[in-house]
Amino acid sequence: MVNKERIFSGIQPSGRLHIGNYLGAISQFVPLQDTYDTVFGIVDLHAMTQLYEKAGMSERITNAAVNYLACGLDPEKAILMLQSGVPEHTELAWILATVTPLPWIQRVPTFKEKARHQPDNVNMGLFNYPVLMAADILIYKSVAVPVGEDQRPHLELTREIARTFNTRFGDFFPEPAEIISTGEGARVIGLNGKNRMSKSLDNCIYLDDEPDVIREKIAKQGVTDPARVKRTDAGNPSICNIFTWHKLFSTKEEQAYCAKECRRAGFGCLDCKAILTKNILELLVPIQERQKELMADLNKVKEIIRDGTNRARKIAQETMKEIRDITGLTYLS
Repeated sequence: MVNKERIFSGIQPSGRLHIGNYLGAISQFVPLQDTYDTVFGIVDLHAMTQLYEKAGMSERITNAAVNYLACGLDPEKAILMLQSGVPEHTELAWILATVTPLPWIQRVPTFKEKARHQPDNVNMGLFNYPVLMAADILIYKSVAVPVGEDQRPHLELTREIARTFNTRFGDFFPEPAEIISTGEGARVIGLNGKNRMSKSLDNCIYLDDEPDVIREKIAKQGVTDPARVKRTDAGNPSICNIFTWHKLFSTKEEQAYCAKECRRAGFGCLDCKAILTKNILELLVPIQERQKELMADLNKVKEIIRDGTNRARKIAQETMKEIRDITGLTYLS
C-alpha cells in the first residue's frame, strides 16, 4: 500500500451549518479523502475563545460531526477527531509559542477582526489561537491544508512558525501548502444580497432547514434585481443575487434559460426562484435524510468520534515524542 500524504482541516462546533459552509468548505474537503490521508478536526478548544453556553457544547460537537458525516466524510477513509481529546495539540502550541514573535500574531487579520467583534473578551486564548491553529496542522506533519481566502494569513503564519522551529531545532516540520477553495462557492452571498452568508446576520439557508422553510426563505427573503419591480419589467441577471446562486446550484442550460427569460421579462422572479429552490432541495434532501439517520443513532456518531480521536492521538503522540527529543525535553524519559 502506498502511503498518502497527510492534510488537516478543522471546523469549530459553533452550531448549525449553512449552505455557505457546505459550498465553501465541506464540499471542497470531502473529495480530498480519496487522495490524501485526511484528518478532520472538530476544534472545540478554539470555540472557547468566545463566550458560550457550557450546556450546549456537546450538542454543537454532535452537530458538527453529523454534518461532516452526512455530507460524505467516510470514517473508513478519513479521521474525524475531537481536538480536546488530543492534548498534544496544546502541548505543541506552547512549544510553538516560544518561537513565535509577538508582532506575528498582532498582524493576523482575523485576530484583529475577532477582537473588534468581542472587545470585552479579548482573552489570551483569542490572542494565541493562531499558534494553536499552527499546532493543529503541524502535529500531523500535514503537507497541505484546504483553506478559504480568509484563512490564507493563518497558513502563511503556520509556515513561518514551522520555518523558525526548523531553523532552531533542525529540519522537522514540512511547510504546508495551500489547497484553496476556488470558484463561486468560495464566498457565498446571503439571502439579503449584501453580505457573506452568516448566522449572525440571519441571511442563511441551513443544511437542516425543512424544504418548506427553504422555499419560504428563497421566495420572501431572496434579493433579486432591485430595478425589477413588476413581473413585466426586464431584469439584469448580472446584478441579481438569485442568479448568482443559480451558478452554484443550477445546470448551464438552466442558467442560460433563466438569464434569457429574466432579460426579456418572459417570467417573474418567483419563477426563477422556483427553479433554484428545486435544485437546492435536490442537493440538501439526501444530506438531510442522512442527518436524520445519524441523529437517530448518536451512540454510533460518538463512537466514530472516539475512534477517530484515538487514531489521531497515536499520530500526535509519536510526533511529540520526536519533538521532545529534538528540543531536549527528555529529562524524565
